[in-house]
Amino acid sequence: MGHGRRTVTVHHVRAALRGAQRLGLDTVPLLQRARIPPLLLTDDRARVSPEQFARLVRALHRATEDEFLGLGTIRSRPGTFAMMCYASLGCPDLGTAVERGARFYRLFPGGPNLALEHGAGRGPEAVFALRGGLGPHEDALTAAESHIVAEWLMLIWHRVAGWLIGRRIPLLWAQFAYPPPPYAEDYEPLFGCPPRFGAPRTAAGFDRRWLTAPVVQDESTLQTLLRHAPAGLLSRRDYGTTVAEQVRHALTGALRTRGGPADAPRARHTARLPELPEVAARLAVSPATLRRRLREEGTSFQELKDTVRRDEAVSSLAEGVEPIADLALRLGFSEDTAFHRAFRRWTGTTPGAYRHETWSQHI
Repeated sequence: MGHGRRTVTVHHVRAALRGAQRLGLDTVPLLQRARIPPLLLTDDRARVSPEQFARLVRALHRATEDEFLGLGTIRSRPGTFAMMCYASLGCPDLGTAVERGARFYRLFPGGPNLALEHGAGRGPEAVFALRGGLGPHEDALTAAESHIVAEWLMLIWHRVAGWLIGRRIPLLWAQFAYPPPPYAEDYEPLFGCPPRFGAPRTAAGFDRRWLTAPVVQDESTLQTLLRHAPAGLLSRRDYGTTVAEQVRHALTGALRTRGGPADAPRARHTARLPELPEVAARLAVSPATLRRRLREEGTSFQELKDTVRRDEAVSSLAEGVEPIADLALRLGFSEDTAFHRAFRRWTGTTPGAYRHETWSQHI
């Protein structure tokens, strides 16, 4: 399992479980299958690794027999997403493929009304939108359920569109027809642009030239995508289109190359995260410019450093291989006690308790 990927908030975990709870399913065994301690759900600061979240989504997929995990206004039978992908593969370019995919989902009564909008009046932009909510039974959903479905539909659309043409599609903007959720800070790294909440509708804009890009995938590459869907699409990190994401990428890269469980003990002792001037030089800007750009994006170098360390700590402890003392050194803590204090501040628990809780689910 690779290190350094962005962890998932407990709010996402709770939201993912809501459909199963609505269907009357016992969620404790599902959490145990994902190796997520049920107790973790009581702490708003808690986070899980991408692997834990992917296992949970797979378990929910099987238990609910629904590609919307029981969160949609109608059940989406397993295999629907695959058939939509097959339908899109034969298209010459991305515009035709997205149109076909959106049309496919509109065939189902109560399904999401997805639309691709582009034309003379739109200028250089194309817009992917969720029209008229999630279907006729949306009032049966809680606000949190409808928000998570809308967010996941937009995320999966964006990831699949990029996959179809084998390229990253930078979003120019993303907006959501609801107030900021508790995990609003996670939207920018997921979508690669600052989100706007309380908008008239949920939609995302991108340069319309992408619509003419040729579809490069085929049935054999689709099999690989489907083996990891939908979890892989939801937990896959987006690309560094903001300065904050480029800094994160530089910091996580340093953690992976300087020390780690497979390296010699000496390498672990010399592990360190680069400081701001070093990262600024790598991004070819001055330290002052980097500080200003991060401030404009609502963050700071120290915040990003803490986030990278936190995500790495959670992922390593969930994997259960690396000794805690080695992990503390690799993250740049000179003493275990400093690491314990920081981890408690980030997650509300200690590294030992987190590892014990996670692995007691596995026994």
